[in-house]
Amino acid sequence: MPLNGSTSQALLDAQLELWHTTFAYIKSMALKSALDLRIPDAIDHHGGAATLPQIASKAKLHASKIPCLRRLMRVLAATGVFKADEHQSSCSGEPVYALTPMSRLLVGSRSLSPHELPDPCIFKHTHGQTLWELADRDATFDALVNDGMVSDSRFIMDIVLKECGEVFQGLNSLIDVAGGHGAAAQAISKAFPDVKCSVLDLDHVVAMAPPSDTHVQYIAGDMFESVPPANAMFFKWVLHDWGDKECVKILKNCRKAIPSRDEGGKVIIIDIVVGAGRSDLMHREVQVFFDLYITLVNGIERDEQEWRKIFFEAGFSDYKITPVLGFRSIIEVYP
Repeated sequence: MPLNGSTSQALLDAQLELWHTTFAYIKSMALKSALDLRIPDAIDHHGGAATLPQIASKAKLHASKIPCLRRLMRVLAATGVFKADEHQSSCSGEPVYALTPMSRLLVGSRSLSPHELPDPCIFKHTHGQTLWELADRDATFDALVNDGMVSDSRFIMDIVLKECGEVFQGLNSLIDVAGGHGAAAQAISKAFPDVKCSVLDLDHVVAMAPPSDTHVQYIAGDMFESVPPANAMFFKWVLHDWGDKECVKILKNCRKAIPSRDEGGKVIIIDIVVGAGRSDLMHREVQVFFDLYITLVNGIERDEQEWRKIFFEAGFSDYKITPVLGFRSIIEVYP
């Protein structure tokens, strides 16, 4: 069935509701963490409104945990446990967090043992190896990961190509970086047969890629080492798996591999931009739920300022965010 604008929006709204239901447990997990850390008491100690460093100090968290605390507080503010007051921001530009009627009920609760995110990441802490290491060594788990990527690609790429296909127009070649079994690249290749599409992924992923009726090429390689040259680099839900340092390294490799902006060079990213798009409660909650969930692999869902920081650190000069994919956006990044 061909997609039109209203059909695409209905599908995106349905996906938003599905993810919102799926990640509803994040609310209770975040609340438990707030109680474990006695965050309501920490804010109350400062007169009912406190900055992140003040909360961290009272909760006896090391300063290195403030980025994790920021993400936790973003969920708790989105769900109404606390209020983030942007107008009373601290000198660092961070909001001041205040108690709400809900969190005032939690002040003076008995102290629970402090909870911190473990180092290394939660997944490695639990399984003894990272998600990517386990996928490399366990064929069943690897198939599960790649089947999930293929399923998401089939859903979202139909909408991307219908609603935002212009981002691929004028390209001669494209590398789908960490593209798994290539469902996204195959969709692009079918819609734009003049664009030479390739998938870059690790050896064991490429080895298991299914046959395709398109001319997509599969390349075994490591995006942290180098990426092949092309007009454009494409990332679908990849960069959120990695911290800033890793993303800068990946994007620097992309910067070396693409031509100038005048010659059509760019990086195309499908990912969450926290705060972008519709401002309704469900939309905001799903974005911050994902952010807390992706700590599983030490990943992060970024707001515009966080994306801007890694783009400019990697040597890019401009970007454009188009929030038309439900809770996700298309970002075009230019050299």
